[in-house]
Amino acid sequence: MQRLMFSILFVFTSAILCAQNADFTPLFNGKDLSGWEQFGGTAKYEAVNGILEGTAVANTPNSFLCTDRPYGDFILTLEFEDDPKLNSGVMFRAQWRQDKDLRRVFGYQMEIDPSPRAYTGGIYDESRRSWLYPLHYNPPAREAYRQAGWNTVRIEAVGNELRTFINGIPAANMVDDFDASGMICLQVHGIPDHLAGTQVRWKNLEIKEGATATDQLPGQVYAMQVNNIPNTLSDYEKRHGWRLLWDGETTNGWRGAKLDGFPKSGWEITDGELSVLAGTGGESTNGGDIITTEHFSDFELQFEFKPTEGANSGVKYFVDPKLNKGAGSAIGLEFQILDDKNHPDAKMGVNGNRTAGSLYDLITAKTLDTPRNKELRIGGWNRGRIVVKGGHVEHWLNGYKVIEYDRHSQMFRALVAYSKYKDWANFGRWPAGPILLQDHGDLVSFRSIKIRAF
Repeated sequence: MQRLMFSILFVFTSAILCAQNADFTPLFNGKDLSGWEQFGGTAKYEAVNGILEGTAVANTPNSFLCTDRPYGDFILTLEFEDDPKLNSGVMFRAQWRQDKDLRRVFGYQMEIDPSPRAYTGGIYDESRRSWLYPLHYNPPAREAYRQAGWNTVRIEAVGNELRTFINGIPAANMVDDFDASGMICLQVHGIPDHLAGTQVRWKNLEIKEGATATDQLPGQVYAMQVNNIPNTLSDYEKRHGWRLLWDGETTNGWRGAKLDGFPKSGWEITDGELSVLAGTGGESTNGGDIITTEHFSDFELQFEFKPTEGANSGVKYFVDPKLNKGAGSAIGLEFQILDDKNHPDAKMGVNGNRTAGSLYDLITAKTLDTPRNKELRIGGWNRGRIVVKGGHVEHWLNGYKVIEYDRHSQMFRALVAYSKYKDWANFGRWPAGPILLQDHGDLVSFRSIKIRAF
């Protein structure tokens, strides 16, 4: 069935592309590198029989062949084939800065990734914010890239909406406002000695400038949208049932977990950030935890959080605020927020089940479906995601699923029986509860808290 859906979508997309390409102009003349300029490393670029070839050179930084002028709103189409050992990418709305004797390119990059992780079509923020849209959000796109032969690419940059397509399959779907205009660049990645001479090739590079929403393809078939603009809802999010759980300005919809109203101190709203302020480092000893006035059952929750060095906090769900009227935090399942390197709690519990992204004191966070380390930015913004459908629960951290469990299973009940929650009847299996932001006595900021119910 999935193959049939891919085939139907590919035929539909191809028909639209053929109709639209009449309005496109070539970016590469097929003869030489007129209109292009090299930045970064010293990889070799040349025009050969209508194809633009990039050849890797050892012991040089990432190399970029860039257009000699910027582009703002556009649709870009091209074809590429890549050596299965060579990473590459297509920069769009790219910027550059002088870094000693190197002109370093940075900004949006559509990844070309022939490795088993299969991120081709994802969006990486080169030399800036790292991964913005890894394809774990969109598993069908990870099967779209072809190891042998030519692959087709479509990149849409229309206003704040950035989308990519690989061989007609929707890949990334993102809203971001860092760069409204910039260069288009073709990357040859830096490589070790034994990969010298490997190549990536491009052809049929065509662009339509001044693109509008009417030029976009329907990209929401598989691609979940990621909105990086703080405390906003895109049209896509509104159509798909999202709403802001915190409005970015007031305390509306929130109260103290052990109070009738919002705490009078210990929390601060500044410049679109909701911050729990530093205290003694203890649980709920400053302003105390805050919870939503609404209760939720099946839902998807997204939030951004910025922990300071050594900080501890958490986002809890299925909370029962009537329990634990004494000292300490309210009781509920917890998406742990922690500076794993500098807070002692990371070494407590069992096998790391108190580290960032973990189901606190129960299940250890680790990246699933990909061989990479967990990513956490101390002093920078991180993206958390909690998905609950019946008993099935997932934790996501910065685009990667790090926890998956069934809260109604025998295994879950066994974990609870050997945890600090063993004395709370039916812990984690209550039918509904509020969302909680934890005061653990350390400065942690939150924003872009949004939810949709299933």
